Amino acid sequence: MIKKLIFAMSFLVAITVYGQKKNDIQAVTNGAEKLRLAMISGDKTSLESLIVPELTYGHSGGHIDDAKEFVEKLVSKKSDFLTIDITNQNIQIVGNTAIVRHHFYATTADLGKAPGDVTLDILLVWTKVKNDWKLLARQAVKSEKKK
Repeated sequence: MIKKLIFAMSFLVAITVYGQKKNDIQAVTNGAEKLRLAMISGDKTSLESLIVPELTYGHSGGHIDDAKEFVEKLVSKKSDFLTIDITNQNIQIVGNTAIVRHHFYATTADLGKAPGDVTLDILLVWTKVKNDWKLLARQAVKSEKKK
């Protein structure tokens, strides 16, 4: 009888953990989509609601922005994304951290520059703050072709 009870409790714990992970994956997926839309719109309130103050945002060319620079560049259109398409997204939850990898394709019209196209591979690190997922870190590397 005790073995059956232990098995049943273990099964319930496993189901609960799986359900929480599934919910977290969906929440991070939603956060990544909100980030994509906020980067296109340049909406300051939306951008700030998705990041932590300690954000480190690495560009493919090596420059690193903090949270203030990240938001300011998008709001001022110094970095202006006309479109952003994301493919091959993969999300892994580890405790209160989410690791997101995806391919990033964008058309840009950065202030003072000719329009361009960007093809990148991205690593995002999200952290769970209370019940919300916030972007903690991002690193981009140039990608040779659309995947």
